[in-house]
Amino acid sequence: MSSTRQISFWKIFFASLLALVAATVIFWILFFAIIGSSFKQKPFAVKDKSVLHITLDEPVMETTGAEFNPNSFSIDKSLGIHDILIALDEAAKDDKVSGIFLEINSAPMGYSTLHEFRNGLERFKESGKFIVAYNSGEMLSQKGLLLSSVADESYIFPSTMVEFLGLGAELMFFKNMLDKLDIEMQVIRGEGNDFKSAVEPFFLDKMSDSSRMQMQRLLDALWVEYKDVLGKSRNLNPNYLDSLAQNALVRRGVHAVDYKLIDGTKYYDEVLALLKERTGIESDEELEMVNFYKYASKSADNKKVLDEVKDPNIAILIAAGDISVDGDGIASSKLVKEIRDIRENDEIKAVVFRINSPGGSALASDEIWRELTLLAETKKLVVSMGDVAASGGYYIAAPAHRIFAQRSTITGSIGVFGVLPYAGKMFENKLGITFDYVSTNEHGVMSLTRRMNATEISIIQDEVNEIYKDFLNIVAKGRKLDLEKVKSLAKGRVWIGEDALAIGLVDEIGGIRDAMAYAAKLAEIEKPIYDYYPKQERNKFNEILMAIGDEEMQAKMKDRKLSAEVMRMFELVKSADQIQGVQMRLPFIFDIR
Repeated sequence: MSSTRQISFWKIFFASLLALVAATVIFWILFFAIIGSSFKQKPFAVKDKSVLHITLDEPVMETTGAEFNPNSFSIDKSLGIHDILIALDEAAKDDKVSGIFLEINSAPMGYSTLHEFRNGLERFKESGKFIVAYNSGEMLSQKGLLLSSVADESYIFPSTMVEFLGLGAELMFFKNMLDKLDIEMQVIRGEGNDFKSAVEPFFLDKMSDSSRMQMQRLLDALWVEYKDVLGKSRNLNPNYLDSLAQNALVRRGVHAVDYKLIDGTKYYDEVLALLKERTGIESDEELEMVNFYKYASKSADNKKVLDEVKDPNIAILIAAGDISVDGDGIASSKLVKEIRDIRENDEIKAVVFRINSPGGSALASDEIWRELTLLAETKKLVVSMGDVAASGGYYIAAPAHRIFAQRSTITGSIGVFGVLPYAGKMFENKLGITFDYVSTNEHGVMSLTRRMNATEISIIQDEVNEIYKDFLNIVAKGRKLDLEKVKSLAKGRVWIGEDALAIGLVDEIGGIRDAMAYAAKLAEIEKPIYDYYPKQERNKFNEILMAIGDEEMQAKMKDRKLSAEVMRMFELVKSADQIQGVQMRLPFIFDIR
C-alpha cells in the first residue's frame, strides 16, 4: 500500500515568498556594500600610457544614464552617443591616452548610431593614436564586424562564431490569433495611406505589396551602405562581400580571417601583449586600462559644466523615444517647456535638435511642432536625425532650417492611422458576458464592446483625413515643397536617409557633429559654446550607479538578469499602454541584426 504525500499550498507559497525576500535582501546587501566600497575608491584619474578600454556590454543610446531595474534585479546603464563623441575628441588630445582597445562582444545600437560611433573613432585615429579591436564572445554580429573594421588591427577569438549573411527583417502578424479570440480591430488610415503598414498585422497575415516594397528598399539601401563602408576599410570589393554573404562562407573566426574581414585570431592574453607593445611598455609591466564609460562620463560632464559657465550660444536639444503627451520617451508636456526655455533665452542663437523617434501621438507631435515653429522664428533651428525620425518624428522636424540625416536613417512615413478594437464577440463567446446600452443620443456610447456603425466610421475617417491633410501642409510649408509633390512622397511611405535626400525630405547626409558645425555657421557664431537639454540636475545616486563597475555588480547579478529578448518584448507591451488617439507612428520596430 503506497501513500501519497500532500504538499500544502501555503507551504509552497511561504517558501517561495521567503526565497524572494531573501534574494531581495541579499541583492541590497550586495548593492550597498559595493556603493560603500565606491566611496573609498580614489578619484578617477588617467595615468601615462593608458589605453581606453571600450566594451560594448551596454546599449548606446541618445543620452547617458543608469537606473535600477526591479524586473531583472540589475542596473541598466547606457551611454549617450553624443557623450561618446565628446570623449573620443577629448581622448585624441589627451597626452596620457596612447590608444583604444575596442573589445566587441555585441554592438547594441542602431545602424545610424553605429556610423556616428565609427566616425568618431575615425577622427580619433587622425590624431595618430592606435585602435586595436578584439572580437570575443560566442557570436560576432554583422554590426560588430562593421564597427571593428575601423581599427588599425582587428582580431577575433579562435572559436567565436561569425554572422555574415546579409540583412533581414521579420514581421509578426496577429490577424489569425485575433480571429480565434473573436476580436476585431477596426482600422482607419489616412486617405491613400497604403504604405502606413503599422496596422497591417491586425487585418492581414502577411505583408502587403506596398509594405514589402518599402521594406525591401530599406534593407537593400542599408546593405549597400554596409558593404561600401566595410569594403573601404578592408580594401575589399562590395561584390566580393556580397558573394561571401550569399554563399554563407563566413561562419567562424578563421573564415573571417581567411576572407580578409579580420586580421587574425588571438587569445585574450595575446591581445594584451600586443597592447603593451603598442604602448611601449615592457611585457612584465602592468597595462593601464581605463574604463571608457567612466572616461566618457567624466569628459562629457566636465565639458557641459564648463560650457554652462561660459554663456552658451548654441543649444543641443535631444528627443528620443515614442511621442506622447506624458510618457517615458518624448513627452510633449515636458519637451515644450524645454523648447520654451530655449526660445526665451536671448543668449542662445541656434538650436541643434536631435531626433530619434518612430513617432506616436498626433496631438503631442502637434504641440511640439508649434513650439519649434515659434522658436525657428527667432533662432536658427537645425535638425539631426538619429536611427529613426519618422511619422511624428518627421512631423516635429519640419520647422527646421536644415535637416541632417545619416544614409541609414529611417525617416518619412508621412501618414496617420487610428485603431479601435471591438471585443464584444470575445466577451460573449469566450466568457459569456453580454452588454447593453442606454444613451441620450445615437452615438452616446463609444465602447470596445460595441461595433461602430457606418456613420461613426465615416466620422472618424474624416477626422483622420483632416489630420493627414494638416501633416501634408506642415511638411510642404516647412520643406518649401509643392503640396502635390508632398502628397506623392507621403502615403505613409518610409524612406531611407539617402533616398530622403534625393526627394527633398532632408537637406544633407551627416551626423550630429555636422549639424552642430552648420548651426554655428548659420548663426554666424565663431566660437560656439554649447548648452544641453533637457536640463538634468546632478543626481548623486545616478552617479553612483554609473560608477559601479561591471566586473563587480553586473557579474554578481548576472544570474538574475532576464534575457534581452524577453525584456524587449516587455517594453513593447508596456509602450502599447501609451497609445491613445490618432497616431503618427512608424509602421514597424526596426531592429536589424
